[in-house]
Amino acid sequence: QVQLQESGPGLVKPSQTLSLTCTVSGGSITTEYHYWTWIRQPPGKGLEWIGYIAYSGGTYYSPSLESRTSIFRDTSENQFTLQLTSVTPEDTAVYYCARGDITTVESTSLSDFDYWGQGIQVTVSS
Repeated sequence: QVQLQESGPGLVKPSQTLSLTCTVSGGSITTEYHYWTWIRQPPGKGLEWIGYIAYSGGTYYSPSLESRTSIFRDTSENQFTLQLTSVTPEDTAVYYCARGDITTVESTSLSDFDYWGQGIQVTVSS
């Protein structure tokens, strides 16, 4: 059984960098053909797809967030990390990590993914 667990600070100040890590157990992040994905849900809004790092190490980000987003991985720890720079209160959301594939690129429904974490609340506030 694959499990994903998000971790990171729950409060970030405006203009700082948000950094969240997803730890995966029960499966390797290098196994074909999975796409390890970050998604978020702002309060009162729908899910927003952020980006992925693929089994190969390739990445792809939402065009609306691309200039501020970076996703990288640590294969020795079986983790992947989201960094979002220059955050504003608009980045306040519950952030989820999930395992998908080529069919879940830009998906905005958690049920489209094989597995996902419980989510972590991140608030951007001074």
